[in-house]
Amino acid sequence: MYRNDGLIIHESFDDEGILEIIDRAGVRSLHFGSFPMQSSMLLADPHKLQLSYVRAMTSWLLFKPTLDQHDALIIGLGGGSLTKHLLYHFPECRLKAVEYRKSVVKVARSHFGLPLDPRLKIIIDDGGDYVRQRTETHRERYSLLFIDAFDHEGMAESIGNEAFFDACKALLKTDGMLVINLWGGTNNPQFMDCSRWLARAFNWKILFLPVQGKGNIIGLAFNEDSPVHAMKDLRTRALELEQHYQIEFPVFLRDLKKHNASTLNEVIKL
Repeated sequence: MYRNDGLIIHESFDDEGILEIIDRAGVRSLHFGSFPMQSSMLLADPHKLQLSYVRAMTSWLLFKPTLDQHDALIIGLGGGSLTKHLLYHFPECRLKAVEYRKSVVKVARSHFGLPLDPRLKIIIDDGGDYVRQRTETHRERYSLLFIDAFDHEGMAESIGNEAFFDACKALLKTDGMLVINLWGGTNNPQFMDCSRWLARAFNWKILFLPVQGKGNIIGLAFNEDSPVHAMKDLRTRALELEQHYQIEFPVFLRDLKKHNASTLNEVIKL
């Protein structure tokens, strides 16, 4: 069966609705019963980050040299593109991923090459509830916290509130970073709410990276002991990262400078 100009290779249902995996033009994509892609993988190069917004979520590397010897928490697994990227490039990292739908984990394993790896623990739970319930037991545990909990209907309700972002800050080490995929642009009320909650929780040490040609905006939030980085050093690092990962880090840095006039100096020294 064909749909959205591609071949449906898997279709299943759970309590949340339909899951479809569609192959088209050498790219495999996960859909939740609608046209937007939840995850994509280049079949000829499964470790390459196919979606531009997932590549933009790697912009944390401009500000932190590595994830090795550190823990990261991922809210929202999807097809596992970001998780696979971290496992592949950082052999000594430790990851915990929280995914609400068990069926999503199954297809990430069966169709998107998410490995069984002792460095990765997957928890089936509501991401917002999981974070809020661990502000004491997991305080200052994580160096990085990634949030990608959007579907075709928008952000998951449990993370769309100020208490969630306060809890995220508590789970991060004092020099930790939060990276979140937001949707809908600066005129979207949900984006405006989230940006305000992030600003309050992280004392305005925040940057936003619009994804070129898409509706996604990647938010970066820095805990209180995160250093201020010199723009000159970041430019050098962006070129090195681009060569190493084949990802457009100089473009990320340019767009971060362009779109964050009011908060840039909290994170970057020109």
